[in-house]
Amino acid sequence: MRLFLAFSLFLLSSGLISAGQQITGSIVKNPGKPLIAVTDFRGSGAASGYIDAFNDTVRSDLESSPLINLVPKTLYPLQVPQQPSDLQPGVAPPSNRPAAPQGNRLSDWSLPPISANFLGIGYGAENQGNLVVFGWFYSTAPNMPSLQQAQVFGKIYTAALSREGAVDAGHRYAADILAQFGGKSLVGTKIAFVSSRSGAKEIWVMNWDGSDQRQLTRYGSISTFPSASPDGRIIAFTTYAAGYPAIQMFSLDSGRKLPFYNQRASMNAFVTFTPDSRRIVFSSTAAGGPAQLYTANVDGSGLRRLTYSRSIEVEPKINPATGADLVYVSDRSGLPQVYSMNMEGANLRRLSAGTGEATNPAWSPDGAHIAFAWTKGFEPGNYNIFVMDVASGQTTQLTANEGRNENPSWAPDGAHIVYASKRGGQSQIWVMNADGTGKHALTTKGSNEKPVWVNAEK
Repeated sequence: MRLFLAFSLFLLSSGLISAGQQITGSIVKNPGKPLIAVTDFRGSGAASGYIDAFNDTVRSDLESSPLINLVPKTLYPLQVPQQPSDLQPGVAPPSNRPAAPQGNRLSDWSLPPISANFLGIGYGAENQGNLVVFGWFYSTAPNMPSLQQAQVFGKIYTAALSREGAVDAGHRYAADILAQFGGKSLVGTKIAFVSSRSGAKEIWVMNWDGSDQRQLTRYGSISTFPSASPDGRIIAFTTYAAGYPAIQMFSLDSGRKLPFYNQRASMNAFVTFTPDSRRIVFSSTAAGGPAQLYTANVDGSGLRRLTYSRSIEVEPKINPATGADLVYVSDRSGLPQVYSMNMEGANLRRLSAGTGEATNPAWSPDGAHIAFAWTKGFEPGNYNIFVMDVASGQTTQLTANEGRNENPSWAPDGAHIVYASKRGGQSQIWVMNADGTGKHALTTKGSNEKPVWVNAEK
C-alpha cells in the first residue's frame, strides 16, 4: 500500500498525471440499467477519520441516481480489493473455486449472487496535509482480455483533510461513475430558495446536496420568487423592501445587486431568462389591470409587452432548449391553468387539462417535459407534483399523500427535481429523482419554499 501510494504521488507531483485526470480506460454503454458494485474505501493514517464520509457520500449519490442500480453491500465478499494490484486476472478454475467468492477477481463480482456489471474500488491517504483518494472503476464483462482493458478509469482526488473535503471527493468520484452512463455532475450547482428562518422571508442559497446553506438578502422584508440565469451568475427575485413588489437582480459573482429598471406598477415579479441570459420575461401590472407578460433586457430596458388579455398572466418559464417558446399560468379559463405560446405571444394553447388548479410550470433541460403543481390526480384538492410530456400531453404524478407539494425545479442533469413540501406546520425543500423515487429533505430549519436550481457557472 505505501509503495503504491508513494509511486502514485510521484506521478501526481511530477505532472505525469494530475488530480482528476483519467489514467486509462474506455467504456461501452450497456443497454438498460447497469448493476454497480462499489466497495467501501479504506483510509490510512489521518485519512482514516474521514473516509467514512467519503463512502457515505458515494453511496448516497449512486443510490439516488436513476441511471444505475447499486448492488447491496450484503452481497459483497468479505475480502475486497482496494487497488489494481489486489486483482487477479481470469476466472478461478472450477476445482479451486470456493463456495463463496473471494473478491480478488472481476469474475467474483460479475457472477451470481453479485452479478455486477461494473466494480469501483479504491482507498484514501494523507499527503502533505491533504486528503488524497485513489479511485478506480472496472467493467466486469467476461470478454475483457486483460485487467488493464477492463479498467474504465483511475483517478486521484485531492481535497481538504476534513469531513467537508471527504464529501467533496466523494461527490466527484460518484460523478465520474455516473458520467460513464450519460449522467451530468451536479457538483458546483446550487439551489436558491426562500426561507423565513431569520425572521423575515429572505433569499437563501445552498449547495445542490443541501450543504452550506447561507443567506443572500437581509432586508427584513418579503423577498420571494427567485429565479436563476442559465449561466448561473444571476439570481433574480421580487422584494417588498421598498414597500411594493419590485424585481431585483443579484450577482452571485460579486455578491451585490445589479441595476434593473422596474416599471411603475403595483407588481413586477416572476422573472425567467432566455438561454443566453441576456433577456427576460416577467409579469407586471405596468399597463394597469391584471398582470400581463412582458419581455425586456436583463437590466429592464427594451420593454415589450407579450400578452393582452383581461386575465391574470404569471409564472412564465422560457424553454431552455429552444428559447423560442414559453409556458405560463393564466386564469383565462377560470381556474389557473398552464398555457404555452411562442416568444412573440402567438400560438397560444392550454397544456393542462382544465380541471383543478395547475400552477408552477418548470421546463426540463431538454425542453421535452414540464413539471408542475396540480390539485388533481390521486389526491384531489391538494397540490402535488406532476410531470407532463409536452408533445403527447401525458402526465405522471410524482407525489401523493406526502403533504402539499409545489414549486418544482429541474436539476441541470435532467434527472432530479427540487420542490417544496409542507408535511406539517412548516414547508421544507425536498429533492427527488425525476421518476418520483429517492425523495429526501434538504432543509430542516425554519420554513423554506420556492426552490430553483442554479446551474454551475459556465
